[in-house]
Amino acid sequence: MRHFSTRKLTTLALLATLSLAVYAIESALPPLVPIPGVKLGLANIITLVSLIRFSTQDALYVLLVRILLSALLFGQAVSLLYSLAGGFLCLVGMTLVHMLLQGHFPPLISIFGALCHNVGQLMIALLLTGTPGVLSYLPFLLLSGIVTGLFTGFCAGFMLRYLKPLKAASPLIPEEDDGNSGQSR
Repeated sequence: MRHFSTRKLTTLALLATLSLAVYAIESALPPLVPIPGVKLGLANIITLVSLIRFSTQDALYVLLVRILLSALLFGQAVSLLYSLAGGFLCLVGMTLVHMLLQGHFPPLISIFGALCHNVGQLMIALLLTGTPGVLSYLPFLLLSGIVTGLFTGFCAGFMLRYLKPLKAASPLIPEEDDGNSGQSR
């Protein structure tokens, strides 16, 4: 079992709450374009920040809390499948690029995550409908993934830039693990 410090658990809970709030606000906005599945994905800003600032496992916790609560509060059972598939593939893709780039270039990490998210959702659509025609959305979703991923990546980079200076002044930003505490981050 993984142990969290109270400070880290509080921070991750706040990130999950922020992610859910951003998702709720975005859900209330009208669609950007009339293509199903195309949206900004603003909640992924928080997932990316969690990945870069903490770890893949911590980002997974934040992502799962947001997906499960958003499906419970705002969605339907089918939307849960799409969100889980897209969110999980997005996190896997972002983790791979994050490791490759050593945490630098959040927009590039985010673009790759957005592309993986769209592919994950198309895979679920293909499985649920059994209609290969849903793959005709792929070019539109890939183009939108590049644009929205770039935007959310810049937002995450901006957020990360201002989280670091706040670390010393805020009890909500976890301390780096110095190896002496006996607890995992």
